[in-house]
Amino acid sequence: QVQLVESGGGTVQPGGSLRLSCAASGFTRNYYTIGWFRQAPDKEREGVSCISPDDGTIYYADSVKGRFTFTRDTANNTIYLQMNSLKPEDTAVYYCAAAVGERLCWALYFGSWGQGTQVTVSS
Repeated sequence: QVQLVESGGGTVQPGGSLRLSCAASGFTRNYYTIGWFRQAPDKEREGVSCISPDDGTIYYADSVKGRFTFTRDTANNTIYLQMNSLKPEDTAVYYCAAAVGERLCWALYFGSWGQGTQVTVSS
């Protein structure tokens, strides 16, 4: 059973930075799409950034391009989301998730989820 544990959330002022981590374990196959999602109050869960298992291509939502960076440490089964130039509209619970196979960065395709970590951007 895939287990995902996020950490690194918190409260930061606009323009600040945070780095989220997600420790993964329990993978029984070698072909997963891994991604970061977020959900703000009264909004649907949206894909922030996902990595293709085929060629390592990284997708970013338009709203975070140029500000967020997805990286991974394969040896330690950990993925990261470096978030810079944070804005109040980035406030949300952030989740990491995994899906078997090649998947679009849409929440409905992902079956394994972490517990989430709160990110609040406020002055």
